[in-house]
Amino acid sequence: MVLPHDPLWPRASSLFNENPEGTYDLALVGVPASRTSITPSGAHNTPAAIRAALARYSIAHSNSQVDLRTVQIHDAGDVSTPDDNEQRCIEEISHIARRVKSFIALGGDNSITYSGFQASGATGLITFDAHYDLRNGVSNGSPVRRLIEAGLNGKNVVQIGIADFSNSPEYAKRAADFGITVIPRSELRIQNTADIWKRASSIAGDSIYVDFDMDICDRSVVPACPAAAPGGISADEIRQFAFHAGQSPAVRAIDITEIDSTIDSQDQRTIRLAALVVLEFVAGLSTRP
Repeated sequence: MVLPHDPLWPRASSLFNENPEGTYDLALVGVPASRTSITPSGAHNTPAAIRAALARYSIAHSNSQVDLRTVQIHDAGDVSTPDDNEQRCIEEISHIARRVKSFIALGGDNSITYSGFQASGATGLITFDAHYDLRNGVSNGSPVRRLIEAGLNGKNVVQIGIADFSNSPEYAKRAADFGITVIPRSELRIQNTADIWKRASSIAGDSIYVDFDMDICDRSVVPACPAAAPGGISADEIRQFAFHAGQSPAVRAIDITEIDSTIDSQDQRTIRLAALVVLEFVAGLSTRP
């Protein structure tokens, strides 16, 4: 990818410092994982693709309170895949997390949410996802169930965007039994993102991990998400939610998951949207006191 150079148009990729020395507000960490995906996936290739897409964007934002240059960001590279050794992955992310105020984990499939949450030290979870992720076993369909069984209180879990015709009655009952608050896709049609976020964050508590499973979006904007369906949320809505998460002092970390960069459209719309989710989170973070 050869892009034009303009010294008066700094690229967003310039914000991400690979030098491990120094004090940082935020870390970017790749968590390549795909081998437990229910649908065969090349999602382990996606962290590199998102990093490359950051070069396509600038640092400008319409909100006058936003200045991405005030956020010190360390690109910590990729950690070991949880597909091989999940505990080692958790320990490596934990080491990074201890040095920063917040981190963004780039998946990888949704199985990485287990490692990211455990490393973050959060006590509440908000998922933006078309699916409950409460399946049995260890896969990209099980991280929420596994976290609850590991000690996360289900009453501190909020699942936003759960889609019709994409889940089972059995898993809906499991979510209810765990005490999870579910905000289905239908509610997002009648409430704005700020009100949804306020409600969700008040339930999740004062130390929150946020999972952005990109298959919550309409399939037209995320063709590289195998499980995305027509009728999901818009690209703009997920960007708004990422900004709200960045603004919230309670948010300890986020992840971006379920993109298989190897099957993206020719214009790379899924990867480009993921890069914008990263930047909207950073933009929101820049407004924190």
